[in-house]
Amino acid sequence: MVEKDKQPKTKKSLKGVAKEKLKTMKRSSTKHPMREKSRIVKYGAIGFTRNIWLSTAATAVMTFTLFILFITVVASVILTNTADAMREKIDITVYFKPGTSQELLDDLSGIMLEDENVKSVEVATSRQEFEKFLKENQDNKELLEVVEEEDMKQVMISQMQSTMRIKVYNVDDLSSIKEIVENNETYQKNLDAKKAPTYNVNQVEIATITTWARIARTGGFVLGIVFLIISVLIIFSTIRLSIFSRREEIYMMKLVGASKGFTRGPFIVEAEICGAIAAIFAATISYFFFKMLAPKLADYGISVDSISNVLESNKLILVYVAFMIVGVFIGSISARLAVKKYLNKA
Repeated sequence: MVEKDKQPKTKKSLKGVAKEKLKTMKRSSTKHPMREKSRIVKYGAIGFTRNIWLSTAATAVMTFTLFILFITVVASVILTNTADAMREKIDITVYFKPGTSQELLDDLSGIMLEDENVKSVEVATSRQEFEKFLKENQDNKELLEVVEEEDMKQVMISQMQSTMRIKVYNVDDLSSIKEIVENNETYQKNLDAKKAPTYNVNQVEIATITTWARIARTGGFVLGIVFLIISVLIIFSTIRLSIFSRREEIYMMKLVGASKGFTRGPFIVEAEICGAIAAIFAATISYFFFKMLAPKLADYGISVDSISNVLESNKLILVYVAFMIVGVFIGSISARLAVKKYLNKA
């Protein structure tokens, strides 16, 4: 009898012990819902470490996916803001004959302000334009010495056009401005024949930036979708292998009446952990990447203030939260699809 007691437990008896434990857990979980949830999280974390290489691969791909999505959003925002900022700076310059009086310029200004697309009008006489020229070249001492001589000064003022600078609400539609300049009799009598109005200055640059903003949105969206699909496929593989390696455990859980939520929960938690870790990595990489790139973009006249104001303030925590929500959502949806497809086969 003593020898018999010392023999190791059989596989059948081990299954019996496991079943008893699962039954106890089942009874306990119906009485303590929070305990069941804590166990789901615990088993999900264990599953994540159990398939560490696949989990790492899934996390890495999801990190890159979130980073691509961040680049897409940032590129679209800063390029759109840059185009808008350039539109704000645009003014249409109309040149009038040298010596046009202030009174006449004011009359011409009043005519232009009647147009609904005109935001503001600024006029300058030939003398005022000459003073502006001196101010713009104040560091060029040799030039100033020449032009400040009285004779040269009078010659330059006599040849310098009077100007009208017009800011508009919609730079893409200047037809009403052209209508006034080209058909109003007062304008036609006083326009300078040597210099045409600057209707199209910076329009090419704005069109280029707008096109790049559109390309950034479209290209980033396509790349994001591609890596999103890759992330989902890797999570699929991870969950499928987890289900396969734990199929006997899942079978016993079903035998003792474990709920679907308790059976599926750990796999969903496992994928959500991938998403959460990927979100932290992606947000951190994105922050330092933008911080390194922002000064170089600013040097080229790209408007980065809107993004910098978010990343360099208390709103940075919201960026991490947004990454976390997206990462966990991707992981959860991928896992639910995988569980739905493969768990019933286990």
